Amino acid sequence: MGFKTYTCPIAKSCGGCEWLAVPYPIQLRRKRDEVLRLFADVLPKGATAQQREELVPIHGMDTDGMEPTHYRHKAATPFAPAKRGSIRSGFYARGTHRIVPCASCIVEAPNAREALLAVARAAEELHIPAYDEDHGRGLLRHGVVRMGYATDEALLTIVTNGGQIARERQLVERIRARAPFASPPPGATGDQTPRTPHAILGHETRALYGGGRMVDELLGCEFEIGPTSFYQTNPAQTEVLYSLAIEGASLQAGMRVLDAYCGIGTIGMCAAKQVDGLQVVGVEQVEGAVANARANARRNGLADRCKFVCADATAYMRDVAKAGREGFDTVIMDPPRAGSTPTFINGVLGLAPERVVYVSCNSVTQRRDLELFLAGGYDIESLEVVDMFPHTKHAETVLVLRRR
Repeated sequence: MGFKTYTCPIAKSCGGCEWLAVPYPIQLRRKRDEVLRLFADVLPKGATAQQREELVPIHGMDTDGMEPTHYRHKAATPFAPAKRGSIRSGFYARGTHRIVPCASCIVEAPNAREALLAVARAAEELHIPAYDEDHGRGLLRHGVVRMGYATDEALLTIVTNGGQIARERQLVERIRARAPFASPPPGATGDQTPRTPHAILGHETRALYGGGRMVDELLGCEFEIGPTSFYQTNPAQTEVLYSLAIEGASLQAGMRVLDAYCGIGTIGMCAAKQVDGLQVVGVEQVEGAVANARANARRNGLADRCKFVCADATAYMRDVAKAGREGFDTVIMDPPRAGSTPTFINGVLGLAPERVVYVSCNSVTQRRDLELFLAGGYDIESLEVVDMFPHTKHAETVLVLRRR
């Protein structure tokens, strides 16, 4: 029997889903094989191929009736001027700023692309110009939409070139007329010039309609999400990822957990929700994210057990160790693609937790960082792969380390 494959009319020109034509079971095998290759020298010697696969399981979107489609609950589009006042939207062709038009996307949540197209069509009707990169003029730069996973809420962000949107009320009304599924309660925000040439979102946001926030749920916790909040794009697999991290940490009542790189506090709060009596300290250096995390802790009735500190995590750990304050049983770390740093890892080693749970979106940098933990007295307890991004080369890994 042959494997099921998926098709997309713009797959070749878009380039976003580079493995779309590859049968999904083969995608999963490739991803696990890559992790096995990277970690081969630190896995048990003499294991058979089957034993090695059992040592490093992969969790895909092919169980419990799931399909590896419509998993992205965050979608974005650039806007650009086209002929006769029309506005182009879609995806950049790989390696270029040429926009490939897109009417629907197989990996985006239902209605996400429709909301982005509604912005372009409403702006055309009102003669609101898209931003022209070549000449540095025009207003609309990007649209970004988040769709609820466990809720019906949505948050649409319109990124502009720093100016006021002409006929703003009419624009919002026409978008809502074209995308009625975004309510109740819809949210729309305006976001001004990006921070860097390669960023989408800027420093300033204001609500155009609704409260400028949305609420979603993960593992029984509610999270308020803003335009700039970090929130995983594949919530179904995020629940798998977080469950593996929580299970791997072997948490019990009375334990103390440090959630480094905590963002809006998702992993730590999900852990506290599942383990009564668990104490969590989240450390994040972005003030807005910390404020969001504290609000989310209150929303979930966890403010007494989940504390959030606005600080550099490395400096925080160094201060805790230096002052001899109460330590942590487990450190959970989820760094960006660039991985962690030697100074951060030395900070973790200085705390000497029983376990370290290292969640990574880049197994190459995770394998690099592992060397410092091995040299610092930790061994691998488990390593699992989660396919967060079907039809691409990317996956996430959960590495659990235990102190010798």
